[in-house]
Amino acid sequence: MTIKSDLVVLGLDPGLATTGYGIIRAGLSTKRGWEVLAGGVITTDKSMEAAARLRLIYTNISALINEFPLTGAAIEEIFMARNHKTLISTAQTRGVLLLATSNIPTREYTPLQVKKRITGYGTATKYQVQKMVQELLRLPEIPQPDDMADSLALALCYCIEANSPLYRADQQKRYTERTPDLQIWGETLSTKF
Repeated sequence: MTIKSDLVVLGLDPGLATTGYGIIRAGLSTKRGWEVLAGGVITTDKSMEAAARLRLIYTNISALINEFPLTGAAIEEIFMARNHKTLISTAQTRGVLLLATSNIPTREYTPLQVKKRITGYGTATKYQVQKMVQELLRLPEIPQPDDMADSLALALCYCIEANSPLYRADQQKRYTERTPDLQIWGETLSTKF
């Protein structure tokens, strides 16, 4: 099975102070394979209450979801933090992002998974990942700020995985049992294995 229509994927790098986002399109209508549609950061003021900061992030991400015809989202998982306060605020932000993306297929990736998918090397440096994002997306320079570059890497992970035969087989197995006439990327999937 091949992708019959475009994937439009939102990558999200959670953080209460700064949440990075990047939207890429992959598919037949893109001349270069992958194309950046949008990218940036949502920043919140430290003087605001935590609930107001989370609402601001949710509102901005919801606006992006409504603006673009998304087919998926990728969110970075929390792996560890030296500062417990940062860990808690990042977890709260992830919760808001998961809620905002709850109506579209969402995948979560650890930093190690991102490094392996983007560079082929699990202990790649941040610069190496950013350089590969630049190369894969054919950008004139490394995307900045770092949070946006990370979100583009997450979106790329989703697209790479979605084009993998192993991923497609797993999706077929998981969803065709519940929906016999399921359409994925323009093809009806068989419910017989």
